[in-house]
Amino acid sequence: MEPRRGAGLMLPQLLLLLLLLPPAARPLCPEPCDCQQQRHVVCTNRGLRAVPRPPATAAAQDVLTYSLGGNFIANVSAADFQRLAGLQRLDLQYNRIRWLQPQAFERLGRLEELYLGNNLLAALPPGALGGLARLRILYVNANQLRRLSAAAFAGLGSLVKLRLDGNALGALGEAGFAGLPNLLYLHLESNRIRWLGRGAFSGLAKLRFLDLSGNPQRALRQPAAFAPLRSLHTLLLGGNRLQRLGGAPFRHLPGLATLSLSGNRLAHLAPDAFAGLAALTELRLEGNALSRLPAGLLEPLRSLQALDLSRNALRALPPLGRLPRLRDLRLRHNALATLPADLLAASPALARLELDGNAWSCDCRLRGLQRGLAARRARLQCRSPPALAGADLASVPAAQLPPPPDGTPCSAPPSAANAPNASAAPPPQPAAPLVSDPCDFNKRFLRNLSVEAVGASAASLRWAVRPHRSPRLLGPARFRLLFDRFGAAAPFPRFVELPERSEPAATLRDLRPDTPYLVCVEAVLGGRACPVAPRDRCAGLVTLPDGGAAAGPDAQLLTLVLLALNALLLVAALAAWASRLVRRKVLGRRRRKAAPVHVRHVYSTRRPLRSTGTGVSADFSGFQAPRPGRGAAAAACALSEADLMDFPCERFLDSSGVGARHGDEHLLQRFAD
Repeated sequence: MEPRRGAGLMLPQLLLLLLLLPPAARPLCPEPCDCQQQRHVVCTNRGLRAVPRPPATAAAQDVLTYSLGGNFIANVSAADFQRLAGLQRLDLQYNRIRWLQPQAFERLGRLEELYLGNNLLAALPPGALGGLARLRILYVNANQLRRLSAAAFAGLGSLVKLRLDGNALGALGEAGFAGLPNLLYLHLESNRIRWLGRGAFSGLAKLRFLDLSGNPQRALRQPAAFAPLRSLHTLLLGGNRLQRLGGAPFRHLPGLATLSLSGNRLAHLAPDAFAGLAALTELRLEGNALSRLPAGLLEPLRSLQALDLSRNALRALPPLGRLPRLRDLRLRHNALATLPADLLAASPALARLELDGNAWSCDCRLRGLQRGLAARRARLQCRSPPALAGADLASVPAAQLPPPPDGTPCSAPPSAANAPNASAAPPPQPAAPLVSDPCDFNKRFLRNLSVEAVGASAASLRWAVRPHRSPRLLGPARFRLLFDRFGAAAPFPRFVELPERSEPAATLRDLRPDTPYLVCVEAVLGGRACPVAPRDRCAGLVTLPDGGAAAGPDAQLLTLVLLALNALLLVAALAAWASRLVRRKVLGRRRRKAAPVHVRHVYSTRRPLRSTGTGVSADFSGFQAPRPGRGAAAAACALSEADLMDFPCERFLDSSGVGARHGDEHLLQRFAD
């Protein structure tokens, strides 16, 4: 059959077509790196001294993340990333980068995260970050930056978080952050900032978080520097060298909620130091040198919830004013002797009060605080008078509290002798503790979670609440059970919330048969749950198999049988080893009795014996007896040069004078050494 006319040209044409086609694009994965799904390139801790170049035919457009941290890269240029236009995250931390070339990242128009921390950068040249219009996170922390140019962050209009902490910035000049209108978080801690320019934060109208802690500022000379920060929520100024505050330096921050001035050298606060902070909820002043607080200092803080005055030198606490939302007051390690009588009345929501480390004088001025301190479980240890030294104020009867040392009269304590209608008045009962923290409720009042009944798909549980002195709660209380299979990767992803005022018992249903579970109980107060897993109020259970307890083999009996078999095997192995040892000893004795023992004396005939281990040389040359009759036969009998002890060859040779006839003086000289 004759083939078709055009069939013979198919194979050559196909080969020619393959040669003319461009080479297929290979995935990007430089030689020392690892790649995940060809979209994430990991080159961390590979000892690289330069950015690895991708293959010429690599499809680099689809790479999303590029990790180059922990190497020895010293230079970054625009050519290193010119083919990574789709990159979204670039990590260059922990390298030795000293300089960024201008427009080093100009081709990374889609980059959203850039990490340059822990390098050796001394400056950010203008244009080095140009082209990063979508950048949202920038880390330049732990470098050697000494100043910021006005155009260092030009073009970064989408930046949300900027870290410049751990550098050597000495001052913040004018409009250093003007090109960052959407910045929310700014870290400037642990620098050398001594002063702030009047326009240092201009253009940061949306900033929410500002950290200036750990800088050597001695005073806030330009309070107007904070004026552009109308949206600021948190301001951290701890660990500076501030000595005084005056002139309402924070009056331009109406939305400030957290202010930290801890660890400074503050010895004086002006009465208007916190003017304008009507929204402040947390004020931290611990670790300063305050000996007194001016009257009216806290009056503007109507929303204050937490106040920390620990580790100061306060000798007296003036009336704090009306603080209806104050929940946390810390006065530890001061020089306080008494407290204002209206402290608890002015702060009805106060739930935490820390008072230890002071020189409390337990006199009649503290009678009004006794019951309130007991309700808040605050310990006030008396320092004076000597008769009450070391006693807890809550345990001292009110009638035993003496008058103050200055002779100020006190009102008479309530007693049956002088109180009107004393016979009709009921005896005072200890007030129930006020509980508003779910973690505190779990720790103090929840008891004894137990499993009462377990089936194949259900389990009944019961727990207890402290029966006497039930707590007074702020808000409705309910319980919930957190449960999951034991050993699961994500603990407690499921929970069952019980209705309000329900009994302390519950039944879990739809469980898996023959499965171990871990179940914990916790309280929910006012819609809030404790963020810490209550592991000391947990119980474990194992559901039964589908067919009941008799469906499978008895696990306990099976375990005992296996242990017995292991014991028998161990005894057999020991018996075999003992019999073998006894047999070897008996055979050894028989052989030693049958064979006579001969002793052969060995002499050195070559060289002195030298000790190689201790450096001590033992010379045996005096025992040499060179004989002139040794010849070639003696040479053939000589041992290697590495031996220390040799047999005298002439003893085993023929004594007919063969060696003497040859007269080999070389061999004689060799053995005489």
